[in-house]
Amino acid sequence: MGSIALNSVEKWFGKVQVIKGIDLDIAEGEFIIFVGPSGCGKSTLLRMIAGLEETSRGQIVIDDRDATAEPPAKRGLAMVFQSYALYPHMSVRDNVGFPLKSAGMPADEVAAKVDEAARVLKLDAYLDRRPKDLSGGQRQRVAIGRSIVRDPTAFLFDEPLSNLDASLRVEMRYEIAKLHQTLKSTMIYVTHDQVEAMTLADRIVVLDGGYIAQVGTPRELYEKPANLFVAQFIGSPKMNVMPASAVSGIAAPDGVTHVGLRPEHALLAAPGAGQLEGTVDVLEYLGADTFVVLDCGAAGQVTVRVLGDSELTPGDKVSVQFNPDRTHYFDGGGTAVR
Repeated sequence: MGSIALNSVEKWFGKVQVIKGIDLDIAEGEFIIFVGPSGCGKSTLLRMIAGLEETSRGQIVIDDRDATAEPPAKRGLAMVFQSYALYPHMSVRDNVGFPLKSAGMPADEVAAKVDEAARVLKLDAYLDRRPKDLSGGQRQRVAIGRSIVRDPTAFLFDEPLSNLDASLRVEMRYEIAKLHQTLKSTMIYVTHDQVEAMTLADRIVVLDGGYIAQVGTPRELYEKPANLFVAQFIGSPKMNVMPASAVSGIAAPDGVTHVGLRPEHALLAAPGAGQLEGTVDVLEYLGADTFVVLDCGAAGQVTVRVLGDSELTPGDKVSVQFNPDRTHYFDGGGTAVR
C-alpha cells in the first residue's frame, strides 16, 4: 500500500496561515513532487505528512487510515532530509542498519536487509567505511538506504540534492529515478528546482503562497499551464510574457490581456516579418543552443532559443514570429484562456 490523501489541510503558526486548505490524492506507487519558490509551504506540507508538524485543520489519510493525530513513528513513513544526518562514528553498514537494530530486529535479519539495500544503491564496496570517507552523493545514498531497510509505506524527500554540486545532482537524479522504478514505492519529494521536478515526477504539485497553483504531469504543466505563475515557474528559461497589446497579428481570444511564448517556440525572422519587433541585447552561448535576449520595447525583454550558435550581434534588428499552436493566453487575473 502507500496511498495518501490530504483533505482540506491547513497549517497556522499563531495568526499566520502558511498552508491554506490543500486537497490532494496521492496514489500508491506515485512519485509526487512539491515544487515552488522559497516560502511557498512545500517543506511545511511534507513535514505535516510526516507528522513532524501538527496539522491545524483538515485530515491526513494514509492507506485509508486517519493519521492526522498519529505521531511520526506510527505513520510508517521514512524521511530523507537535506542534511544526511549520519552517525560519524559508525560505518555505513551500521548507519543503514541502525533503525532496525534499535527496533530489536535479530542481527542476521538486519544484515540481510542492509546487504539488499546496499545492492540496490550500489554501496556494497563502502559498507565498512565511515561517512567522512564518502562523497556527498555516497552519503546521500547511505541516508536513503537507512530509509529503505525500514520498508516504509512511503518515502518523503526534503530537498535531498541541494547540498550536492551540479554533476552529483545529475547523478543522484538518475539514482533516485532508478530507485523508484526498482522499489515501485510511493515517493513525495520537495524541491525548489523545477528541473528536478520535470525529470523525476509522475505528477508535480506547484505551490504558491500556501495554495496549490496546479497539479499535473510534467508535460501538462509545461504545455498547458493553468495560470501565469505556473507558466513562468515551469520551464527554463521561463516563458516570455508580454501585454497582448504589444503584439501585432495575434488572434487572441476575448478577455486576453497577456500573451505567453516559450523561448524554444519563438522563431527569429527579418525585421517586419514577425509579430514583434526587437533589438538584440545579449547573446548567451551554451554550446548546443544560444539564448538570444531581445529588447522589444513595450513588450519588454524577450528570450529566444536557437539551435547551436547565432550570427547575430548586439544591436541587430530582428522580429519574432509566433506559432499560434504554441502561444499561451492569459486574462487580467493571470488565468489561462483556452
